[in-house]
Amino acid sequence: MLIYSMSVSVDGFVTDRAGGFEWTAPEEEVFRFHLEQVRELGAYLLGRRLYETMSVWETDPSLRVDQFRDEFADVWCALPKVVFSRTLDGVQGNARLAEGSVADEVAAATGATDRDVSIGGAELAAAAIEHDLVDEFRLFRHPVAIGGGTPYLPPMTEAVQLDLIEARKLGSRVIYERYRHPR
Repeated sequence: MLIYSMSVSVDGFVTDRAGGFEWTAPEEEVFRFHLEQVRELGAYLLGRRLYETMSVWETDPSLRVDQFRDEFADVWCALPKVVFSRTLDGVQGNARLAEGSVADEVAAATGATDRDVSIGGAELAAAAIEHDLVDEFRLFRHPVAIGGGTPYLPPMTEAVQLDLIEARKLGSRVIYERYRHPR
């Protein structure tokens, strides 16, 4: 199954107009929830910006400040990753640059594991959505309206009906929403 999971503002953006996402800093309960979700994955497909944002977990030992951050760094480093980029010459850790199309790389990643695969980065996810490859949408909705930026979903030419399969409050500020594409 291919999962698209990102933090999102109430008005549907994953970054603000300047590309910032400081408003998504997770509280402890949300961080632990992310850890459990990443622990269940068999691979992760990332766009360049998300790869660069997350690479600190592989390169910055100062993030290992407690048990949960140690565990997250260990899980993230071990997770196979495929990075989509037109500008990077190489990647580090347990990552490789994508060589095929989004559809081909999704098929290869999901075929190589019996676990779920996640895709991240709004641009990359948009390509997967356009090819109808995303099985599940997971939103961590933060109580802020930012008025513009990078939208969680690309423009759609027709309605896509989804089934709400889970919704719950995490910590004191975040609503977790999980939708499945009924096929």
